[in-house]
Amino acid sequence: MAFIDKDYAIRKLSELIGKDLRPLASKFGVTVFKDEKRHKGRNKGWAGHVLERHIGLGACNIQAPNGGHWELKMVSMKKLKSGIIKPKETMQITMINPEQVKNTPFENSHLLHKLKEMVICARLYNDINETKSILLSCGKFDLNDKDLYDQVKKDYELVQNALNTKGFKALTGAMGVYVQPRTKGAGHGSTSRAFYARPVFIQKILGI
Repeated sequence: MAFIDKDYAIRKLSELIGKDLRPLASKFGVTVFKDEKRHKGRNKGWAGHVLERHIGLGACNIQAPNGGHWELKMVSMKKLKSGIIKPKETMQITMINPEQVKNTPFENSHLLHKLKEMVICARLYNDINETKSILLSCGKFDLNDKDLYDQVKKDYELVQNALNTKGFKALTGAMGVYVQPRTKGAGHGSTSRAFYARPVFIQKILGI
């Protein structure tokens, strides 16, 4: 596992702010579409992989020099006709291990650990063919804001209570104000669940 300083990574990634990530995908050998000519088989995580290559990494989970871990997250933003830029979709934070969540207080949870050790970047989604994608921002997030912390804790404990009283199948994307539990991907019979940041929470994480 690679060791890299979080602040160094942010400085390095900030070099790309305002730049188009699409040509960098070719430079770093990152596949955007399996079939480039027909734009079929899109690699949804391509932009994040470009950032990883830029800082010399090949994996999202990075071990810091002090032994801690931090994670690089990329979120896609969309520009509305009004000119306002908003999150295009939710952001996966971490998978849900039912037994672990049931028996772990929020203060010791993987969810909190992930949110306190995050480097998050935002890119502008242009079109379905990914003709271009400008990096908008890059920074770290630590969930130190009390109001955000308290609400995320409530969201976690809502999931925890549902697991303890109703079971795993009771988890639904309708739960949670900032963090929701739902199937990983589009569903289609999937039995896995993950914690996702809702768009409103992503805006707060990005400070917009």
